[in-house]
Amino acid sequence: MTRILGIDPGSQRTGVGIIDVDAAGRIAHVFHAPINLLVAGEDARDHFPLRLKRLLESLADIIDAHRPDEVAIEKVFMARNPDSALKLGHARGAAICAVVQRDLPVHEYAAKEVKLAVVGTGGADKAQIQHMVGLMLNLKGKLQADAADALAVAITHAHVRATALRLGVNARQAWRK
Repeated sequence: MTRILGIDPGSQRTGVGIIDVDAAGRIAHVFHAPINLLVAGEDARDHFPLRLKRLLESLADIIDAHRPDEVAIEKVFMARNPDSALKLGHARGAAICAVVQRDLPVHEYAAKEVKLAVVGTGGADKAQIQHMVGLMLNLKGKLQADAADALAVAITHAHVRATALRLGVNARQAWRK
């Protein structure tokens, strides 16, 4: 059994999702949640470093509690607003630091790759991701969007990992040229 932590980084909310994958490639839900990095009453512009600290500490607690074997994280996409893209990159960096401090391997996937793996089209919207993740993991009720995205990243890595094992190559070779 392999436990995979999926992370959908964000500067206001970061989604986390954990699944277990057995030797046959079957997946099972373990945990999911959004990590809210904003605190009521704080001016979001003045406390960005504190949000990064919250992210680092919250992910450390989740990793310590659930003991994943591998981590999959969504890559940063180019946003229209450069400041937003930069903040997203900082949040992603804090998330990666929380992971590598615990010597966990990190696998990165673009949003289009995740959408393609989970929904079957790289242009899927959030509602489609939420729906398919719920079906794949047999979860009832509507999933919070960031947590669903994190579970989708973990599921993507589980699919790539299973393909790599069947081919006898590493995950990077299975997904890319």
